Amino acid sequence: MPRLQPDEIRRYQREGWVVPQWRLPAAQVATMQAALDELLRRNPGVRPEKLVSAHVERAGSDNGEGVRGVADFLQLARDPDIIDLVASLLGDDVILWGAHVFCKPAAEGYETPWHQDGHYWPIRPLATCTVWVALEPSTRANGCLRVIPGSHRDRHLHPHLHEDRQDLTLQQRMADGCFDEADAVDIELQPGQMSLHDVYMIHGAAANTSTQRRTGVALRYMPATSHFDRSLKPVDGKTGVAVNFAQRPLWLVKGRDVCGQNDFTVGHPA
Repeated sequence: MPRLQPDEIRRYQREGWVVPQWRLPAAQVATMQAALDELLRRNPGVRPEKLVSAHVERAGSDNGEGVRGVADFLQLARDPDIIDLVASLLGDDVILWGAHVFCKPAAEGYETPWHQDGHYWPIRPLATCTVWVALEPSTRANGCLRVIPGSHRDRHLHPHLHEDRQDLTLQQRMADGCFDEADAVDIELQPGQMSLHDVYMIHGAAANTSTQRRTGVALRYMPATSHFDRSLKPVDGKTGVAVNFAQRPLWLVKGRDVCGQNDFTVGHPA
């Protein structure tokens, strides 16, 4: 069954992340690998680590954030089995608000500095579960996701510093002294496996200097008790990734909009 098991839910609550037993079927993995090839073909001028809103496809143009999306990523993000996993953690009222493909080329894939996702996002109260789906092997050698277990528990956003560097996936890095990197855990995944992590989780990923490309898609879900506040501009253009939250489309994928303030028309075709 796709819903998380009680022990998996307890681990997520305690550690801030979990790798569920459930994974994508092989045929679906193959479909998404073909979709990745198409996404890369459509976006030759975009760094493959920065394929934001890969699920937003607009005929003849990009998605408003500099990327020409592929519909298969939206289909993946709306997959009922994945949504059931998320609902196990967020409750039965769920909004899809993002899908970012992180594709690290072999030998020169960018580092993702240590950070907290909530530092970047206009969601109040701050709440999101990210489902990171591996489309290719993600290992310590090629820069897999790394997490600091338990770092989400105090629900606190730590200071971040801006790095004016072009060789990073994101340009905000956690300030020194906020955590101990010796506590880090590497989340190694095979294609079709996935990890789920909390919005306050401290995480990052090393550069890919190996001979094997590493790709995952981060699917972003928020509880419908929260508001995607388009008037907010967190980090205000200094993320290192082109985002336009004012025009970002939302999908109510389960239940109802409990908050009552979320707009599900902005960013969608007229």
